Amino acid sequence: MTTARPFRVLGLQQVAVGARDKADLRYLWCELLGLQVVDEFRSERENVDEDIAILGVGPLQVELDLMQPIDANKKPRVNDPALNHLGLWIDDLAAAVTWLEGQGVRFTPGGVRPGASGHDVCFIHPKGEGDRPHGGVGVLIELVQAPAAVIAAFDAIAAAGG
Repeated sequence: MTTARPFRVLGLQQVAVGARDKADLRYLWCELLGLQVVDEFRSERENVDEDIAILGVGPLQVELDLMQPIDANKKPRVNDPALNHLGLWIDDLAAAVTWLEGQGVRFTPGGVRPGASGHDVCFIHPKGEGDRPHGGVGVLIELVQAPAAVIAAFDAIAAAGG
């Protein structure tokens, strides 16, 4: 039996796409489609070198991460699959993790930690296993602690019936 969910998913925070070389991604998304890279992130531990671009404006804008592996022979391989993961704004990340773990959701190693954009994050594993039978059904899902501005924007739009 599922208990009351103590958190809300407020919207899509990010989409992460990967390639062996992010130059092709940057050309498509920035040069051809006009997105602007606003930040970069590199992590040896996560084997990722990424450019962070933005779609839309305001507190509900969506991040597009253009990623390549630092070492294509090491895991994780951020380019396989090419659609690496989806990120969801969560209004109470700690409550979400606790509740989801209680429902048998499997998370990736590393727990809650600072993400590339400075928000606390954690990842639902693509596959369930053993006593954690629920995963992302083939999709890596990043849960991202929403900042106050995102929560307020969501609440204002929801209250207005939007």
